[in-house]
Amino acid sequence: MTTPNWLDEVKWDDKGLVVAIAQDAHSGRVLMVAYMNRESLQLTAETGIAHYWTRSRQKLWKKGEESGHTQAVKSLRLDCDGDVITMQIEQAGGIACHTGRESCFYRVWQDGQWVITDEVLKDPHAIYHQH
Repeated sequence: MTTPNWLDEVKWDDKGLVVAIAQDAHSGRVLMVAYMNRESLQLTAETGIAHYWTRSRQKLWKKGEESGHTQAVKSLRLDCDGDVITMQIEQAGGIACHTGRESCFYRVWQDGQWVITDEVLKDPHAIYHQH
């Protein structure tokens, strides 16, 4: 009897993707939400560095490949339905968001509007080099 591939236990959507949530391993704060395909999840498990599938660029993406803000994965979890991955990560440089903030979730709903509550830690123009 063959053992099922652990990747087969994930319920991939019709595009072959699964939601992946990156949380700070120390604070528990959600830093970002992205998507993974089979290859990116396998690379993440094998290397211990978060890899994603970028829907906008339609390619495999090693988090931090351009910015240097890699994510060292401390644990991977699959939810009860098999359709969401959570990762406890250590964020290099303390910046997960392309806006130069700690988290992509830097806006809070207050008094009928979205209020920016997190400061920019590093100017995005200094992080990403224009091609």
